[in-house]
Amino acid sequence: MPRSLSLDTPYQALLASVENLNQEARIAFLLEELPHQFHEKYLLMTDHPTNLCRYFFNKFEYIYDDYSQLKVTGAVPVSPTIESRVVGVLGRSVPTPAKRDASRLQGWVGGTEKYLGMDTDKGHFIAHRIGGGLEVNIFAQRRDINRGWSERGKVFRSMERYCGQHPNTFCFNRPIYVDETSRPAAIEFGLMKISGELWVEKFDN
Repeated sequence: MPRSLSLDTPYQALLASVENLNQEARIAFLLEELPHQFHEKYLLMTDHPTNLCRYFFNKFEYIYDDYSQLKVTGAVPVSPTIESRVVGVLGRSVPTPAKRDASRLQGWVGGTEKYLGMDTDKGHFIAHRIGGGLEVNIFAQRRDINRGWSERGKVFRSMERYCGQHPNTFCFNRPIYVDETSRPAAIEFGLMKISGELWVEKFDN
């Protein structure tokens, strides 16, 4: 199947299937169902063998394609273009006042502008201030989105702020890939408001 940005997850349809449940039950349903949806969509945009793992940090689950482990064990040929990468992250926001470990962030691929370019940041799938970690949580993100400089960036930052201002907010981030690298072409970022409304946005990357 051609790799395409049309491989969106049907979030609203999924939620409609449990509209008669209370909000906590609907969130529990999404926490159970979305990993399967993320996996299914990921396989549609990935031609190479996968090695999916699940990690937990704070209140978030990370679904990760650890392709590099397959290379180490000799299960697949060494490829300079195929990279390990995140399939999806979901969970609940946790206000985190502690400072980030800057040295670990700086150590990811090296100097930001040297290796990623002037228009790219080391972004977080889930912001540190709402409970996101480092390592697999880091990705090459458009600077204007990550820093809220553009109109779309303002929307992205407002969603992160909502999660920070409302602890225990259900939220998720799903990258969409069009090649074999770990840099997504877009991300789907979503959250459930206190009202029960599911707010999902796609951001080009």
